[in-house]
Amino acid sequence: MPITLPLRRLWTLDKFAYSLRVFIAFSGALLFSGVMSDVALVIPLFLGIIACALSETDDSWQGRLQALLVTLVCFTSASFIVQWLFPWPWLFVVGLGLSTFSLIMLGAIGQRYATIASGTLILSIYSMINIEQHGGVDEDVAARQLLLLAGAVWYGLISVVWCALFSRQPVKQSMARVYKALGEFLILKSALFEPVRGVDVEARRVALARQNGKVVDALNQAKEMIFRRLEGQRGDQKLNRYLRIYFIAQDIHERASSTHYPYSALSKAFFHHDVLFRCQRLLDQQGRSCRQLAKSLLLNRPFDHQQSEEALADLHASIENLRDRGKPEWRPLLYPLSALADNLATLENQLASAHNPGVSDERRDSSLFDRSPSSLLEAWKRVRLNFTLGSPTFRHAVRLSIALMTGYGIMQWIDPAQGFWILLTTLFVCRPNFATTRRFLSQRIIGTVLGLVVGWASISLFPHPLVQSIIAVAAGVSFFANREKHYVIATASITLLVLCSFNQVGDGYNLILPRLLDTLLGSLIAGLAVFFILPDWQGRRLYREAANALNNHRRYLEEIIHQYEAGKQDDLAYRLARRNAHNADAALSTLLTNMLHEPGHYRKQDADNGLRFLVLSNTLLSHLSALGAHRHQLADDEDDATLVPVAKRIGELLGQIAERLRQRQPVEALTDQAAELLSQLEGQSAAADEQAVTLYRPIQSQLRLITEQLAPLGEAANRLVGSEDHTPSSATANA
Repeated sequence: MPITLPLRRLWTLDKFAYSLRVFIAFSGALLFSGVMSDVALVIPLFLGIIACALSETDDSWQGRLQALLVTLVCFTSASFIVQWLFPWPWLFVVGLGLSTFSLIMLGAIGQRYATIASGTLILSIYSMINIEQHGGVDEDVAARQLLLLAGAVWYGLISVVWCALFSRQPVKQSMARVYKALGEFLILKSALFEPVRGVDVEARRVALARQNGKVVDALNQAKEMIFRRLEGQRGDQKLNRYLRIYFIAQDIHERASSTHYPYSALSKAFFHHDVLFRCQRLLDQQGRSCRQLAKSLLLNRPFDHQQSEEALADLHASIENLRDRGKPEWRPLLYPLSALADNLATLENQLASAHNPGVSDERRDSSLFDRSPSSLLEAWKRVRLNFTLGSPTFRHAVRLSIALMTGYGIMQWIDPAQGFWILLTTLFVCRPNFATTRRFLSQRIIGTVLGLVVGWASISLFPHPLVQSIIAVAAGVSFFANREKHYVIATASITLLVLCSFNQVGDGYNLILPRLLDTLLGSLIAGLAVFFILPDWQGRRLYREAANALNNHRRYLEEIIHQYEAGKQDDLAYRLARRNAHNADAALSTLLTNMLHEPGHYRKQDADNGLRFLVLSNTLLSHLSALGAHRHQLADDEDDATLVPVAKRIGELLGQIAERLRQRQPVEALTDQAAELLSQLEGQSAAADEQAVTLYRPIQSQLRLITEQLAPLGEAANRLVGSEDHTPSSATANA
């Protein structure tokens, strides 16, 4: 093994570059304080570095420089406003509430603004800690506030230079995450083909829907990374290569999501044959090939997918064996089975081309949709639209403002040492929904206790200031390396950094109990706030998210039908409709996951009904994906051309269900309308010539499967709106 391979693998880790930047920033601050022979400089510099690193946005170096300038303006304003209002508690608490509300509402503009706003709030509280540490506002307070800003500037410059030197590394990592997530999705999808009895297919569908959400998130992140770097650099060949790899990932996702026939029917028909096992093994191997492709992209190594190619050959051989047996009862199922094999063969070809994609067709629309506001007016419209109690952003802004004001009031009342840590804990723990807040609350307390124990041991065993400084730097790096996936370790690390840093300018032992008390108080305030102040119980939004999912599925169907009318073209409109459909399905899955962690009294049976709707929605999306995977321009004399009006009628019925859901009104029974559509579809088949009867028609088959979903979707919608005025249908979902 080449000696450079371990270093290359280290370089490919998601958080390595981030952690290395933080290490350089912390080390530089420590070196500066050593040169100045003033260890007290470390704390404000460290706090400024942390705040700026938490505000970092992914962008090109030009975009990151612009974001840094905006961040520094916000930081400077916040820092000196805190300094001016600090001596007057009543003015201070009003300013705290108004600024918190305003900054959270700015997050409605987009994720970049939400990140900067969150970092500004963090630096505001760091400014309070910085002032409190020296007993309040004195003649040197401005200089200490400037040190906070100096730390932020120092890290910001490192970040911009780093981005200019290694601008494509984050894109490569994001594409690797996409293919890794796709690999897990394919492996989960393969379990649906397992030819065994008594399988809980609905549970597997739910797991698949949740993994689909992860794939969607990875695709969205990759798209944003590529888009930000492509602005003004359309001629960059390497970036265009990643753009082609991204488009291939989208196509693979569509094919992987597709369902050509009810798996239960295939399993029943071919239970004693190995063909479904071959399907399962092929999907499993393609999933493993996706994960291998992710590694190959990161390490620039050859991509070998020989095992999935062999599995594909085995599947074709198995289907030929079925044909040779010539059983009449198998003949109708051999056509969808062959279509499934063709779909997987195309997926295999896409996998092969993803590592080294050829130059894309210049006629192909390679534009990406920009979700950021194009003007100040549009940004203001986004904020204004969220000034309603129905907006989660507005509710969180009100909740967090009251929570921080309450924390400040308690701090003034009991006057604890280092009391501003209460506000910091509340800020980190209080999240937009109950499930996330509960998770962060427990992890914050456990991490703080762990960090205090390790910190006590560190300052006891290693009293030398230099050793404690090294421990503080290592703890700071650990915080940023673990803060997203291992929050307990991250909290323990930042607590250790605080103890080791403050111990060098005072008595670290006297900080242990106040820090523990502040954490408990801040966590309690956050927990009570999310429970009592405009609580955002997910069940109250379930019907809206379900309606949004159906509406986006309808738009996806409309774009697919347009492609059948005008010809296959992966233009922006089609890709946007497809992505929005998957985004809506993922949002519904995330909402249900959060709902399952809420108190039982508040979710009642909504979660069970929601999971049933999610399974139906995901099944519908899989049939739409199959319809999209086979899209081509229909000739006027082609039999399938007569199916377009049926497809449009299906879209209208999906829109009707979505509208009734949105209005929280009962949906009329769709059994008769679905039966009429099925009759039309069967009539089209009967009207075809004798040869066409024996041929598999993917459009007709998928429209029939989609139509069979209409009545169950209507019933599921009625359960979500709490209606009892519907009659159960005998139609069942194809799971």
